[in-house]
Amino acid sequence: MKVVIANKSHIKYAEIICETIKASAEVRGTGIARRTPEYIAAKMENGNAVIALDGDVFAGFCYIEKWGHGKFVANSGLIVHPDFRGVGLAKKIKHKVFQHSKDKFPEAKIFSITTGSAVMKMNSDLGYKPVVFSELTDDQTFWDGCQTCKNYDVLTRTNRKMCLCTGMLYDAKAKKEAVKPIKEGTFKRLKKIKETLFLKKR
Repeated sequence: MKVVIANKSHIKYAEIICETIKASAEVRGTGIARRTPEYIAAKMENGNAVIALDGDVFAGFCYIEKWGHGKFVANSGLIVHPDFRGVGLAKKIKHKVFQHSKDKFPEAKIFSITTGSAVMKMNSDLGYKPVVFSELTDDQTFWDGCQTCKNYDVLTRTNRKMCLCTGMLYDAKAKKEAVKPIKEGTFKRLKKIKETLFLKKR
């Protein structure tokens, strides 16, 4: 198994990456901003993606997006193919794309919005902190990408202040404080509270 920075030679995997992301969202019943194979291919061409391969077989993927004229970057679309889940591959991909983001965009703040408690725990372990949406990018293009998510009405109902996703931010320039690691169960409870607050109002 190898986890590498993607390039043009990996464009042939763009279709299966999109299919895997869509299928995963449907199974979990969560919203996700859909991306096209052309969009994924562009990320690979620009060196803004990480791919995991078992030989020549697609195993996992994640890409980088720039927002607010490069002041923010996001690690998005983290996915592991069902055949390779349960072996810690998502964590390896997350660490690789996170380090690549820091190396390539050293001045940017790195953020994430996700409903996945496992991803939130990985983010927390890397130094991300949960934040309100107002601390994330105000780039309208980013938030427009949420329109394909089935929970978009929650975002609009709250005037973009909150949603089922949790916002998390890594700021290399921020003062580092000794913080006790957050348990995954805490994020699961947070998600359940949000679902109770917002989904019953549909």
